[in-house]
Amino acid sequence: MSWSRFKTHYYQNSDLGLGLDISRIPFPDDFLGKMEAPMQKAFADMAALEQGAIANPDENRMVGHYWLRAPELAPTDELRSAIQDTLADIKNFAQQIHSGEIKTASGQKFTHVLVVGIGGSALGPQLVNHALGQPSADKMTVSFFDNTDPDGMDYVLDSLSGKLAETLVVVVSKSGGTVETRNGMLESAAAFKAAGIDHAKHFVAVTGAGSKLDQIAKGEGWLKDFPMWDWVGGRTSELCAVGLLPAALQGLDIDEMLAGANEMDAVTRSTNTKENPAALLALMWHFATDGRGSKDMVVLPYKDRLLLFSRYLQQLVMESLGKELDLDGNVVNQGIAVYGNKGSTDQHAYVQQLREGVSNFFVTFIEVLKDRSGDSMQVEDGVTTGDYLQGFYLGTRDALSEKDRSSITITIDEVSPRTLGMLIALYERVVGLYASLININAYHQPGVEAGKKAATGVIDLLGKLKAALAESSGTAEQLAQKADGCPELSFKILEHLAANGSIGKEAREPCFDSIYTAK
Repeated sequence: MSWSRFKTHYYQNSDLGLGLDISRIPFPDDFLGKMEAPMQKAFADMAALEQGAIANPDENRMVGHYWLRAPELAPTDELRSAIQDTLADIKNFAQQIHSGEIKTASGQKFTHVLVVGIGGSALGPQLVNHALGQPSADKMTVSFFDNTDPDGMDYVLDSLSGKLAETLVVVVSKSGGTVETRNGMLESAAAFKAAGIDHAKHFVAVTGAGSKLDQIAKGEGWLKDFPMWDWVGGRTSELCAVGLLPAALQGLDIDEMLAGANEMDAVTRSTNTKENPAALLALMWHFATDGRGSKDMVVLPYKDRLLLFSRYLQQLVMESLGKELDLDGNVVNQGIAVYGNKGSTDQHAYVQQLREGVSNFFVTFIEVLKDRSGDSMQVEDGVTTGDYLQGFYLGTRDALSEKDRSSITITIDEVSPRTLGMLIALYERVVGLYASLININAYHQPGVEAGKKAATGVIDLLGKLKAALAESSGTAEQLAQKADGCPELSFKILEHLAANGSIGKEAREPCFDSIYTAK
C-alpha cells in the first residue's frame, strides 16, 4: 500500500470529524469511473425514497427513517407533526420520570428501565446503551428482554431482584403480534404480579396505532404509549421512539444523536461520488464482494464501547441485503455476511485465520482517536494503553495487507451521541445505495416472515402431540403419525417437553425408541 494511493483515496470531512480510508481495497484506477452511471441511478433512487416514493411495493409502504432527524423533509404536514410531536413527548415523559412527577405504583421514583423487544427493537437500543452509558452519571439503568429464552429472562429478572418496584417496562412491537416480544411482556407482567405490583402502572408501549399491543396497553391502562409508524422498519428504528425513548430515560443526549445523523444525511445526499462517504463504502462493498456477496464483512471496532456495533450491523446489512429475488423477480440470492468482535480482543481470537486462513472476507476497522475523557497514565515511558490500542489496530491492518487481505478504515474523533448518530446514518445510507447497485429491495424481509410461519407450525404440532399423548403413550414416530406431523419435528418437540417435565419419558436405546407419556 503506497502513500500516494492513500492520499488519493483517503476521504476526510473535518466538519463531521470523519475519515474513510478505502486505499486498501485493491480496486483498479478505472473502477470508480465505470461505476459512475449505476451510482448516479442509486442517488436518484435514494432521492425518490426520501421524497416519499413507495419503496415496499409488496406492503405498499414508504420508507422514511431519514425524516426522523429532518422532519421538514417528510412529504406531508401530518407526518412532520407526528415526528415533532413524538420527539417532544419522549423528552417530556423522560423528564417527568426523572423528576419523580410520574411515580411507581407504590409512589416511589423510577430508577430502572426494562426494554422488551427483539431484532431492531433491541439491537439499536442495546448498542446505544453500551456505547454511551456512564454508570456514575446515567439517570436510569437499562436492561433488556431480547429473546423468548426463559432462562435469559430469569437472568435479567434476577439482576432486578429487589428493584422491580422501581422498574419501568418499555414494550416495543410495531404489530403487537411478535411472539417473542409478547412472551417477554407476559413474563415481565407475571413477575410484577408475583411481587404484588400493579404492572399497568409500570408499563409503556411503543407500537403501531390500533395494534394488538396498543389495544392491550389502552385496555389495561398502561402509563403511556408511543407511536411506531409503518414507514419505519425495525432495523432502521433507532432514531424513533424505539431507540430514543430508552436513551432519553437513560439520560443520554438524544438531540445530539439526531443532529449527528442529520449531518451525515446531508453529506451523503451529495451526488458527487468522491465526496460522499456512503457512496464510496457502497462501491467498496461492490468491488470486494463482486456485487454478489462473495466475501464476508468482518467489522472490527477498536473501541470497547462499539463492541455491539457488529451485531447491530448484522441485522441492518444482512436483513436488508439478504434477498432471494431482485426487483425484476430474478433469483439472485444476494447478501453480505457480517461478523465481528473488537480490537484488540480479535488479535487473540481470529486474526490468525484472517491473516493466514481462507481469504473469504474483507475487514472494516473502526478507529476512534480519543482514548478517554481524561488524561491517561503511562504504562511505559511516553506510552499509554491507548497508544497500544492504536498500535494493535495499525499492526493488524498491516499484517493483513502483507497477505493481500483487503480492509477499509473508518475514523471518528470520539464515541459520543453525535458520532454514534453519524455512524447509524452512514450505514443506513450505504445499505440503501448498495441495494440499488445490485437491484434488490432493501426494505422488506420475506425470509423473516417465512421463519415466523414455520415457528407457528411447530407450536400447532406441539398442541396436536399433547392431544395424542392424552389418548396413549408412544414413540416419537407413533405420536407423529397420530398428530399427522413430521417425525423429526415431533421427536425434537417431545424431547423438549420431557426435559422440562411437561411429559414423562421412558428412555430407550436407540433414543428414537423412547416412550413418551402424558403427565
